[in-house]
Amino acid sequence: MTSEPFARRDWMGLIARAPLALLDAHWPDDPPAFVWLRAPEMGAMMVQGRAGAVGAAFNLGEVTVTRASVRLECGTVGHALVQGRSPRKAERAALLDALLQTGAGAGLQARVLAPLQNAETQQAEGRARRAAATKVDFFTLVRGEA
Repeated sequence: MTSEPFARRDWMGLIARAPLALLDAHWPDDPPAFVWLRAPEMGAMMVQGRAGAVGAAFNLGEVTVTRASVRLECGTVGHALVQGRSPRKAERAALLDALLQTGAGAGLQARVLAPLQNAETQQAEGRARRAAATKVDFFTLVRGEA
């Protein structure tokens, strides 16, 4: 992982993809007081796909999501949209989004986001190793003249 700070888009994606157990493991010891702007609510979103990643967009299907929005006492607002039905994960993601925008953001990036990034990288490397183990190299023998 690089030592560059995360952009908001990056940390929101990283938090949304992280398993709840991993978020819980790195959760700040003293979560701040907040006010709900939008309490966690579940719904569905349409997912679109593209044929060959470049063709015309088509509706692939729906996915269940949970969203939430919070405001800290300092006025900072945090939002979350996570896949699945997890009000707790949406709450934690919205709080982290708000906290990362405050002065405590740099410390949280090192304490929370860096471990999430490392876990995601290790998981991707593990998938790549398992896929590489199944790779088959094909070759063709030519009959006749060489």
